Amino acid sequence: MSLPHAILTALLEKPSSGLDLTRRFDKSIGYFWSATHQQIYRELGKLEADGHIRALPAAQPARGQKKAYEVLPAGRAELARWTAASQDPKPHRDALLLRLRAAAVVGTAGLEADLRRHRELHRIQLAEYAEIEKRDFPPGDDSAQARLQHLVLRAGIELETFWIQWISEALENLPVVEDTPQGR
Repeated sequence: MSLPHAILTALLEKPSSGLDLTRRFDKSIGYFWSATHQQIYRELGKLEADGHIRALPAAQPARGQKKAYEVLPAGRAELARWTAASQDPKPHRDALLLRLRAAAVVGTAGLEADLRRHRELHRIQLAEYAEIEKRDFPPGDDSAQARLQHLVLRAGIELETFWIQWISEALENLPVVEDTPQGR
């Protein structure tokens, strides 16, 4: 249910075409709520059919021209309703955590290299978030919108920092790899 709300949010920030939305998802919203080009276009059609958005009139009608969309009052009301609604946290599912748990009973062969790879990927993502923070949140912009958007980015920064520290701890706690798994 959240993809339509992510699209409404993005369109309220700036009326956009489906292609523009896809690009924006790749650069910002997609860090915490991903969607494919096809999913975005499908949702745009549903939102338009539900009366939540409309295509902006084109300055000059042209075949194959991108349609830009804006949010209608019903869409803003739906987003406000959804924002105010209560929602329970979702259980965290991560294959790496399950693999580490499994390694406790079958052995850790091969796991160290993948943990190191994961840690490097988290370091790369953290560096990207730091660049976004430096570029998009200079000191002095204290608007409510900027503070909330920065708070979302800070969540990403803190999560990447957590994963780097946790994986480092996991690596320190890995036992020496045995030639054969336990139980043989």
